[in-house]
Amino acid sequence: MNSQSEFIYHITTKDQWERAKELGAYEADSLATEGFIHCSTEDQVAGVLDRYYKGQTGLVKLTIERSKIERPLIFELAGSINEVFPHIHGPLNLDAVVDITPVLS
Repeated sequence: MNSQSEFIYHITTKDQWERAKELGAYEADSLATEGFIHCSTEDQVAGVLDRYYKGQTGLVKLTIERSKIERPLIFELAGSINEVFPHIHGPLNLDAVVDITPVLS
C-alpha cells in the first residue's frame, strides 16, 4: 500500500457527483452514517469495485489530490478486511477532485 501517493480515489455515481457540483461540496452517504467519506489508494480501487459495486452502472471514479483536501484525511484500518484505507472526515471540497473517470462495468 502506498499511503504517500499524491492522489486518493473515491467511487460514486454520476448522479451523486452532479448533485455535489450543484451543492458546492461532495458528501457521500457514509459521511452521515459513519462520519467520513470512504476512499482508496490506487492499488485498492479494483478490490473496492469488486466488493461493493459489482454489477452497478453509472459509476465514476474521482481522482482526489491529497494536498487540496480541506478536511482531515486519516488512514484508518478497515477491520472487516484488515486493510488501511484513506478516509476524509468531512465534506470534500470540489477543487480537490482533479479527474472524473467513468467506471466501465
